Amino acid sequence: MDRPLRGDSKHYARARYLSHRATERSIHLMLSANARVGMISVASTTSRRPWYRPSLTLQILIGLVLGVMVGWLRPEWGNNVYFLRDIFLNLIKSIIGPLVFSTLVVGIAGGGDLRKVGRMGVKALVYFEAVTTVALFIGLAVVNYTKPGIGVPLIASQGDIVQKIDQNHPLTLADILVHVFPSSVFDSLVRGDILQIVAFAVLFAMAVSAVGEKGKPILRAMESLSQVMFKLTNYVMKFAPIGVGAAMAHTIGTQGPGVLASLGNLIFTYYVALIIFIVLVFGVVILITRVPIRQFVRAVREPAAIAFATTSSESAMPRAMEAMERLGVPKRIVGFVMPTGYSFNLDGSMIFLAVTSVFIVQAAEASTGQHFGFGQQLTMMLTFMVTSKGLAGVPRASILVLLATLTNLLPTGIAANGVGIVLGIDAIMDMGRSCVNLIGNALATVVIARWEGEFDDNRARVFGSLQEAELDLQSGNIAFAEEAAREAD
Repeated sequence: MDRPLRGDSKHYARARYLSHRATERSIHLMLSANARVGMISVASTTSRRPWYRPSLTLQILIGLVLGVMVGWLRPEWGNNVYFLRDIFLNLIKSIIGPLVFSTLVVGIAGGGDLRKVGRMGVKALVYFEAVTTVALFIGLAVVNYTKPGIGVPLIASQGDIVQKIDQNHPLTLADILVHVFPSSVFDSLVRGDILQIVAFAVLFAMAVSAVGEKGKPILRAMESLSQVMFKLTNYVMKFAPIGVGAAMAHTIGTQGPGVLASLGNLIFTYYVALIIFIVLVFGVVILITRVPIRQFVRAVREPAAIAFATTSSESAMPRAMEAMERLGVPKRIVGFVMPTGYSFNLDGSMIFLAVTSVFIVQAAEASTGQHFGFGQQLTMMLTFMVTSKGLAGVPRASILVLLATLTNLLPTGIAANGVGIVLGIDAIMDMGRSCVNLIGNALATVVIARWEGEFDDNRARVFGSLQEAELDLQSGNIAFAEEAAREAD
């Protein structure tokens, strides 16, 4: 239907209403014909969303605010509701393994050309290495400008935790290579080891593709499993505002406002570095690769808010994978690039390592008299570029790498004292770290898809609209269609 002239407001409003009603009828007809498992509610598309039915993004933000207030005014309540955050994270972790496995198998085995997998892997690693290197040097530049460690006494406040962390060791290159290939994929699924799941899924998909017709039943089963896991993700996300609020209440309740005053300069430095990185690096990448910024921001806002509040980028990975596929990134690229990025593309963690390491050596200078010039700082950054590749699946991995690196550069006990100070505010810094890690991996999927010439601009243009819902219904993707209809204004 041609759009009437805007000057005739009554005719325009009537035409818009009729257009939405026609689209609504077509969606319901397709649903009844293709999938009787559920109905998409599109009544909200004929008018503005009622104030009492806020979007999921707004619900998450409300949960954030309420969590901050509860943790500040009633710290004991914040500690008591922390179990809700653990329930949410456990639900998410139960989804990640089957979702990554099924998505990657369908994407690779259904794609036909196995040579694309190797080419895509090389491109992804090149991009990961370039962006994380820039992240390190942005963090290095900002921390040397603000000098947050000057005048800070190195008094450990988390000695027991530091000793426990020090019992672990960063993985060497040989360890990483051995670790990639699982001895049991079921054990990898149980532990949620993303890198091992990706490696096995790639080999499994190649075998499915190689056997031809005999592998078609497996491929159809993986397609069904992928759809079921995305639908399950939609169910679990309804609990996200509660989990997010509980996480924030606990963080504020345990940290309190005092820590912000004592180490505010370090926190400020870190978040300034994150903002500069997002604006400059992500901004340049978006411009160069012609990423549709409005649609991309809309796609990552919910996963980013979840990662920020829960201090876990993995908690937002299922939602981010769904959003990137809806945005127009092919399934095989989403299934390969995003999970792999959790080992090789942790931009927020790189900035954290750069800022906190220089903070500690600045604070140590008063007691040791040892000044770290640019050459020594550069050596630290090169060390982080290697040791950080073993971060995936290791508890407190960034702290572990920080401690292991500084132990070799500072006198005995000084490194542990410095890391003890950082541990006191790690939860606050981990919010930004997890959020930027998530955004960086989501952006990486779009970049690789554009680099491969497979990004679907038509899908990106209709992201979150009724047109997207229609496309998803035509392809039989009910879970995506429901999300598109829910987000449509």
